[in-house]
Amino acid sequence: MRIFKTTPSRRAALSWLGSSLAFATTARAQQSEPKPERVWGDGPRQFKVATGSPGELGLLEVLAKEFATGNGATIIWYKAGSGQAIDLLKARKVDIVLAHAPAAEKGAVAAGWATGRRVIGSNEFWIVGPKADPAKLADSRNATDAFTRMVQGRAKFVTRADNSGTHQKEMEIWKAAAIAPAGDWYIPNKDFMAASLRRADKEQAYFLTDSSTFIAERQNLSGLALAYRGGPMLLNPYHTLWLSDPTPGQRTAIRFAEFLYGEQTQTLLRTFGQEKFGEPMYNDAATTVARMSSGT
Repeated sequence: MRIFKTTPSRRAALSWLGSSLAFATTARAQQSEPKPERVWGDGPRQFKVATGSPGELGLLEVLAKEFATGNGATIIWYKAGSGQAIDLLKARKVDIVLAHAPAAEKGAVAAGWATGRRVIGSNEFWIVGPKADPAKLADSRNATDAFTRMVQGRAKFVTRADNSGTHQKEMEIWKAAAIAPAGDWYIPNKDFMAASLRRADKEQAYFLTDSSTFIAERQNLSGLALAYRGGPMLLNPYHTLWLSDPTPGQRTAIRFAEFLYGEQTQTLLRTFGQEKFGEPMYNDAATTVARMSSGT
């Protein structure tokens, strides 16, 4: 058996190699660690929430500030589409998510690692596009017919392509239409809702948006108009979700969830955006459940 002596130069090399490996491991960990978008409140009861559009549109800020004031809480928001938000929850990076990806939510609950799924409220999915509506979506019978018309007309379409709740809904509609979207007309953006709307405006393309973001952004989108809306497939309910195995901030997060279900928040949902945009941006939980039950 050969025995290698550890010389000073070899020790230095091994030390450098060990330091480099440790640095690389730390760098990868830091890159994978999510960064919060905003923090509200300064109370000792801290929790982390992941969601997308409700944060972008200012609804979460209003609710978080109100809750923090009355509950001595600090709310840390991680900006994430529903797919990423659910991944963050599973990885125990956040305490609660506000998601709009029903299949993924139900899957998490069925698998046993998540619980607390309950309706908060909703908006709708709308298909928006060029004002001239070249694919004649206004004449569509339903969402799948609208998507089929876009393909038949070779109309441009911007996709979130990010596994967000919106992207998951889009893929559900393509599947229902028996279409596998591909080609230069199908434009991946891999960004959040407002940025994707701006991309659709620039490209003069169709896009599946949540109604709340379009209401908020419409004045900045000179080339886009509502092309198609309606039907049970385009209802967009939001649910709470947290882990079955509690996280450090879960107790306060559940208190926040109860605040969301309460009449104060539900009243706000019925009117949020009305004064600024001339129409409310969300439905309350009762309206959402009734529409889900009736299939409208």
